[in-house]
Amino acid sequence: MTDSRTGGAASRRAFLAAGLVAPAAAALVPARAEAQAASSGGGRHVLKVGAVTYNVAKDWDVPTIIKNFTAAKLDGVELRTTHAHGVEITLSAAQRAEVRKQFEGAGLKIAGLGTTCEYHSPDPAVVRKNIEETKQWVQLAKDLGCPGVKVRPNGLPKDVPEEKTLEQIGRSIRECAQAATEAGVKIQLEVHGAETQRIPRIVKMLTYADRHPGFWICWNSNPTDLMDGGFDKNFALLKSRIGQVHMRDLYVEDYPWQRLINNLQEMKFEGYCFAELGETTTDGLRVLKYFRGMFRQMEGVIAPPLVTPNA
Repeated sequence: MTDSRTGGAASRRAFLAAGLVAPAAAALVPARAEAQAASSGGGRHVLKVGAVTYNVAKDWDVPTIIKNFTAAKLDGVELRTTHAHGVEITLSAAQRAEVRKQFEGAGLKIAGLGTTCEYHSPDPAVVRKNIEETKQWVQLAKDLGCPGVKVRPNGLPKDVPEEKTLEQIGRSIRECAQAATEAGVKIQLEVHGAETQRIPRIVKMLTYADRHPGFWICWNSNPTDLMDGGFDKNFALLKSRIGQVHMRDLYVEDYPWQRLINNLQEMKFEGYCFAELGETTTDGLRVLKYFRGMFRQMEGVIAPPLVTPNA
């Protein structure tokens, strides 16, 4: 996904001007997955479900995100850079504390920060800039009590050997992962980019990073997951390093959503499964409710209600 690195003062003023979320928001805390499992899950492992602010919530400020995500009973949010919420690395210490207070007060987890940091450029100065920016996002995540920072590969430059670029990406992420580990945060590499999203290439990046313990994978639910030996083979290659999951519209029939959810349940996945819905809408809350409802049904943790026919 492409975008411009914009945002700044206007976005920051937007969420600060909106003020504190009312204490009553605490009453809207999402029903915890464990409670659902106890009542109707039949012992199934219940996954954490959330959403990325790209693109359904891109125009929502912090109070609106909290209001709508809690109304949709979502467990967490990945805040995408450049969006109206204004949660950016330029925030002051006081602003960071205020953002954290608002989310924690409402019981909604800031479960990820979605950056556009990437490391494939043939220009060393550009790569270094992205590495240093990633470290700033790591610090922001630490300040917000957020567990992960999402980064991405985004291409293979022409006239540069593929293996050299894959090694460069891997080594760059290793440096970022080391900084993240020191801060108690994880780097989540999104399986992204027209060429770089192929799973065997992601595996090579991980290998070139010496499988650093701070380097995790954001499974991105791409059509290319079905190539190179198929979904099951590709999932197995990354299974032990999947730290979070991005999911598209669950009505998309050319992707094995049920197998993905089953696999995550079987491995007792503790990360977040985020709806990353690419289209904007004027009915975002309703869309998020539909996503969560379909997701829970596919998990098999919501039992159909017992209906007594009228006499």
